[in-house]
Amino acid sequence: MNEAPRRRAPQAVLFMCGQNSVRSPIAAALLRQIGPRGLYVQSAGVTHGEPNPFAVAVMEEIGIDISGHRPWTVDDLENWEGFNFDLIITLAPQAHHRALEMTATLATDVEYWPTQDPVGTEGRRELQLDAYRATRDELMRKIRARFAPPPVANE
Repeated sequence: MNEAPRRRAPQAVLFMCGQNSVRSPIAAALLRQIGPRGLYVQSAGVTHGEPNPFAVAVMEEIGIDISGHRPWTVDDLENWEGFNFDLIITLAPQAHHRALEMTATLATDVEYWPTQDPVGTEGRRELQLDAYRATRDELMRKIRARFAPPPVANE
């Protein structure tokens, strides 16, 4: 019987987006909450962003506090703690290109999960929050699919 090869379980995951203010901190917080125990999770951006109150609000709705998050870049991260990730998940095109450049000589897997940036959403506050919720929920689905525990074999 031919089975698809199993991906090895990562030990350290980095989520990258453009400014580390919405998508990557949401994804990192979600994975920390529902991911395997002992998994190291971090987030970073290509450039510096500002903390985003809408991101904080939609995460608070599901009981996850990201109010203390301060955006930083992959350069900040590398200078602070080194770059020791075995999986980088990029959420924006510029982040994906940067990750590929950074890992050209490393044994690091890079996955691209195109994810809508809700920052440009205009209109009433509730419409804006809906866009952030959609991004949060999309990331939750992708994280559950990617990091689901392996099926238990029937004995």
